[in-house]
Amino acid sequence: MAEHMDPEQFRRAGYAVVDWIADYWTTLGQRPVTSQDPPGAVAAALPAGPTPHGEPVEAVLADLDRVIAPGLTHWQHPGFFGYFPANTSGPSVLGDLVSAGLGVQGMLWATGPACTELETVLLDWLAELLDLPQRFRSTGRGGGVIQDSASSATLVATLVALHRASGGRWRESGVDRRYRAYTSTQGHSSIEKAARIAGLGADGVRPVEVDPQTQAMRPEALRAAIEADRAAGVVPAIVVATIGTTSTTAIDPLPEIGAICAEYGIWLHVDAAYAGSAAVCPELRWTHEGLEHADSYCFDPHKWLLTGFDCDAFWVADSGELIEALTVLPEYLRNAASDSGAVIDYRDWQVPLGRRFRALKLWFVLRWYGVEGLRAHIRSGVSLADRFAARVEADDRFELTAAHPFSLVCFRLRAGDEVNAELLRRVNASGRVHLTHTRIEGRYALRLAVGSPLSTEKHVDEAWDLLAAAADDLLTR
Repeated sequence: MAEHMDPEQFRRAGYAVVDWIADYWTTLGQRPVTSQDPPGAVAAALPAGPTPHGEPVEAVLADLDRVIAPGLTHWQHPGFFGYFPANTSGPSVLGDLVSAGLGVQGMLWATGPACTELETVLLDWLAELLDLPQRFRSTGRGGGVIQDSASSATLVATLVALHRASGGRWRESGVDRRYRAYTSTQGHSSIEKAARIAGLGADGVRPVEVDPQTQAMRPEALRAAIEADRAAGVVPAIVVATIGTTSTTAIDPLPEIGAICAEYGIWLHVDAAYAGSAAVCPELRWTHEGLEHADSYCFDPHKWLLTGFDCDAFWVADSGELIEALTVLPEYLRNAASDSGAVIDYRDWQVPLGRRFRALKLWFVLRWYGVEGLRAHIRSGVSLADRFAARVEADDRFELTAAHPFSLVCFRLRAGDEVNAELLRRVNASGRVHLTHTRIEGRYALRLAVGSPLSTEKHVDEAWDLLAAAADDLLTR
């Protein structure tokens, strides 16, 4: 039997692992952004079963180089412009390392007081940094918590909204009548999944029309949908508005939506998973106009704020309502601190019982970069996106297909969908960059999302040069 790794062995192995990661980051720019291997290649390169006897860390690192790294899509690559960024950073990795080393399970205040209190303070820091409404601060009735993802935040908001809409009956009786969730046709897929998990079914979500120019929810269409449901005996439970939709980063009109929700007593959750990070910059806080109407709000530091996955920041205006909906207290979790009512037990703020010490990586990031460092990162992404958009606008063969207030640019060749799909395929096949696509009003469009701290003007210009060269070939065939 292999021996346990003692602290000195861990120290030596840890240095080797950190060196491996540093070398990986250093060489990212020379690697293809996506794997060049066919499906099944990684599985075929692995042994048929686990090793009978322990192996040294060097053997594992060798297989990282030989098997794992070539089979990856490199999300930290400076030419990765797909989806939305999911960027990490050195401070975040170090914070995660400390969290893993401590091995704290923070389900209760009593199981790790610092784990809970640091998280509470950090969510207040973040609320201050983004200039969120005062109602989300822990100094009042509100407060924040780290979820694993915006999907989980939406699920939790949906559950609390059902608790409210049922007058508290949901907690004991479940879904005892027809309830409805509302989001725009551009809302994230997690909204439908949350409704299904909550027992509402896919039919429990009513998609609301968007303005064809802005792709933002039409308040009058939301009101009409609510009125129609009420007339049919359906109870409106939650509206999910989006700041920065996945497809185009459209911004739903929160002042009008919030007024409608207040009029009908409907829970308003605001999903700013990607774009919320932009509000660290005062000049981009206009995107949060109307947020004071929200019952809950979330954004993902693990997208555009240099904090490794998983880290979603979720706030509620009334934590008591959330706890009442979700708390379950078996005898074996009872303790004096919880019974006193003087502490937060974050197990009551989420679906799982257990929770990692995720606040540490956020703490490391906020302390390493500081406010100005984070603002510089966001501004860099916006500037690079503006640079790319200017290249698109200067070429008559291309057109922008949506506004680009953040660091996502949606564009297309002035040609058919098939040509644009082939353009994307060719550019991605280069291995130098990776873009994704969407459909806007039914038409195929390409998406270039800037976010990696390694991306510079050189990488954005290379993406454009590849696109322009591919367009030359496609349009002269």
